[in-house]
Amino acid sequence: MKRSSKLDWFMSLRKKRSIQFLIGLGVLYLLMVVLEAPFVSKTVNQEDNDGSISFFFTDNVSTKPYVLDSEEELQEKKAPIRPLNVPQIVAKTPMNSRGFRKTREFNSLSTLSFDVSSLNGELNFGFGGIQKSAKEAFLVGKKVWEEIELGKVNLPLENRTTNESCPNSITLSGSVFRSKGSIIVLPCGMTLGSHVTLVGRPREAHPEQDPKISLLKSGQYLMVSQFMMELQGLKTVDGEDPPRILHFNPRLKGDWSGKPVIEQNTCYRMQWGSAHRCEGWRSRSDEETVDGQVKCEKWIRDDDDHSEESKSSWWLNRLIGRTKKVTFDWPYPFAEGKLFVLTLSAGLEGYHVNVDGRHITSFPYRTGFALEDATGLSLNGDIDVNAVFAASLPSTHPSFAPQRHLEMSNKWRAALLPDGPIDMFIGVLSAGNHFAERMAVRKSWMQHNLIKSSHVVARFFVALHARKEVNIELKKEAEFFGDIVIVPYMDNYDLVVLKTVAICEYGVRTASAKYIMKCDDDTFVRVDAVLNEAKKIGDGKSLYVGNINYYHKPLRYGKWSVTYEEWPEEDYPPYANGPGYILSSDIADFIATEFEKHKLKLFKMEDVSMGMWVEQFNATKPVEYVHSLKFCQFGCIEEYYTAHYQSPRQMLCMWNKLQLSGRPQCCNMR
Repeated sequence: MKRSSKLDWFMSLRKKRSIQFLIGLGVLYLLMVVLEAPFVSKTVNQEDNDGSISFFFTDNVSTKPYVLDSEEELQEKKAPIRPLNVPQIVAKTPMNSRGFRKTREFNSLSTLSFDVSSLNGELNFGFGGIQKSAKEAFLVGKKVWEEIELGKVNLPLENRTTNESCPNSITLSGSVFRSKGSIIVLPCGMTLGSHVTLVGRPREAHPEQDPKISLLKSGQYLMVSQFMMELQGLKTVDGEDPPRILHFNPRLKGDWSGKPVIEQNTCYRMQWGSAHRCEGWRSRSDEETVDGQVKCEKWIRDDDDHSEESKSSWWLNRLIGRTKKVTFDWPYPFAEGKLFVLTLSAGLEGYHVNVDGRHITSFPYRTGFALEDATGLSLNGDIDVNAVFAASLPSTHPSFAPQRHLEMSNKWRAALLPDGPIDMFIGVLSAGNHFAERMAVRKSWMQHNLIKSSHVVARFFVALHARKEVNIELKKEAEFFGDIVIVPYMDNYDLVVLKTVAICEYGVRTASAKYIMKCDDDTFVRVDAVLNEAKKIGDGKSLYVGNINYYHKPLRYGKWSVTYEEWPEEDYPPYANGPGYILSSDIADFIATEFEKHKLKLFKMEDVSMGMWVEQFNATKPVEYVHSLKFCQFGCIEEYYTAHYQSPRQMLCMWNKLQLSGRPQCCNMR
């Protein structure tokens, strides 16, 4: 009994001690809270004065609406770094002040001065025509720009419509089709499942004497029968041929092979892709298909013995009782004077062509074009069209005005010029209505770290357009993005050289750059590569870097012909191809100074003009000429520095590949 009473007393004593211990912990906690409160309050007040985390303790969260990032911006953000084991000391310096460089206010108008009154007298020998054109262009341009600045130019009423409704199907008879120039307009392009059906009849072969086609001697001729069906981008840049999104060319007679063939291709800015030819052989079994269809079907050829198996294999199959697979060889799908029904349909992976209900060929989509770009179908050649039908067409098209509005994101705005010298200035030649090309450049190589950090600065150089509404939109674009320098003269291909002079003047007088690069708005530039190429030349040396042509002769006939009055000499000076080249600042300063003194000779081919100016400078100070094929003139090559003739979608494709793989890769399949 005594034992149990002692046990109870011991247990009650333990409970009392536990309670006392807990009470002691509580008092200690309250004491620590009281002592820490002033320190926490002081810290919060300091952070609040620094403008950082005060919204956790105030009502500021209700006054600052939270802005959602776009899906595109969210995709490009990197994942946060995991917390470190050791706490990191956070600097009180605001984030935007780290690596800060003073900037200058942007002026969208070029400071290039052209005193037209000084040209009333003498004109340079051989170059008087272009100087006269320049004088007129600057006089008209000055007047147009003053009207825009004063707000005297208004958009026409037809340009103010925002909604564009398109028919779901279109039907044209042969006579109506011919009266419309053998073109059927697809206002909203095509979409998945869209198809165009053509009923026509190839004409009889005719003698062809054009040496570019027949390559025959004088007096000889070749019998030719062929026609071309093309999906074209009709909404294209003024003054340029429309892009061929699909070039379908059946050659019944007259092909160099001597056999009937079907050739398919694409073309962008007069640059053809790799031709895909169907010559009567079925595509190999290991070759990729298009929506499960082979690229080429088989048809009967003159040199085909129609034997699927040898006699020995035939007897062997008969002996073991294997049944023979029944096959049927179809003839070439087109014949002279024979009516046919052709259907072109848009699939998931490419275009499919059926003739008289039989699949003939499939052509995969090429990077650089979208279905909505195909806003017209044209037919020409040796064919009589009976009727054209287009169905399952989209009823709406992304109108240019809303598209431009959606692209007006602060993300693509250019940084202001730093208040100090920079490593390189890149001047990009562009035209007033090349909005899509400029937007592709902004979204691709202009996002390079060297440009974002203002070590390299890029600007577009644009002259005034003949259409007033284009100039109004151009001014708005320049004010918003801050990356367009308007050269106030009326744009003309023969006067592109003035933009090049403006690039030199801006690069040395405004940007204070060590190197000046010139390129086009369809040129993809590897910014780090071209800068490193320029830095290979020692400091203080004059340089001229690019894909340099030596001993080139002027063409005296054709589209790019040059008369003896324009260029009396038999050879051009060494010059770098226009899509991309680099100059040292002293050469650019010489060009700007000579222009201001009216001593600079102007020639309508701007790259040849640059070669001529560099040659003049070379007479006073040695110039280091650096030739590299990696400044690609005709498209894109491996390990390129620049790639020319790139469509807006190719620009984005090349930038994505460069970002993902870290090395330059082409998107050549247009």
